[in-house]
Amino acid sequence: MIDFGFDKIALIGAVALIVIGPEKLPKVARTVGHLLGKAQRYVADVKAEVNRSIELDELKKMKTQFEDAARDVEQTVHKEVSQAQNEFNALDTGWSGESTPSLGDSTGSSYLSTPTPDYRHPKKNWRLKRGATPQWYKRKNGVRTKALSGAARVARFRPQPPRVRP
Repeated sequence: MIDFGFDKIALIGAVALIVIGPEKLPKVARTVGHLLGKAQRYVADVKAEVNRSIELDELKKMKTQFEDAARDVEQTVHKEVSQAQNEFNALDTGWSGESTPSLGDSTGSSYLSTPTPDYRHPKKNWRLKRGATPQWYKRKNGVRTKALSGAARVARFRPQPPRVRP
C-alpha cells in the first residue's frame, strides 16, 4: 500500500491550498474524504464477499463429506441388519424344523409391532378452570372478577374533596 508520512501529507496540503485556494479547499477535502470512504467500503464489501464465497465452498465440501459418511454408515448398518436377519432366519429354521415368520413379515409379527396411538392434546384449558371457581371463593381470596378501564380506575381511587356541612 502507498505509504504517506506526515511530511508528504503536509506537502500535498500546501500544494492543494495554493492551487485550489482557501475558499474551495474545505469543500474539496470533504469530497475527497467521501470518495475515500466509499472506496474503503467498496473494498471491504469485496473482501467480505470473497470470504463468504470461500466459506461457502468449504461448507459445500464439508456437506458432501458428511453426506458420503452418512451414506456409508447407512449402507454398513443395512448390510449388518440384513446379515443378522439372515442368520436369525437360518437359526430359526434350523432349530424348530419349520419356518416361522420373520421380523419383517406382516403375517405373524402383530405382537412385535403394536401400533402407536395417535397423539391427543391433554385439553388443559385454564380459562375453564378459572371460570369453575365459585364467586364466593374469589371474593374471599381477593381475586378480581371484573376488569376496570384506566379511566374507571382513576375515578375510583381519586381522593374525594372534603364535605362541607352547611
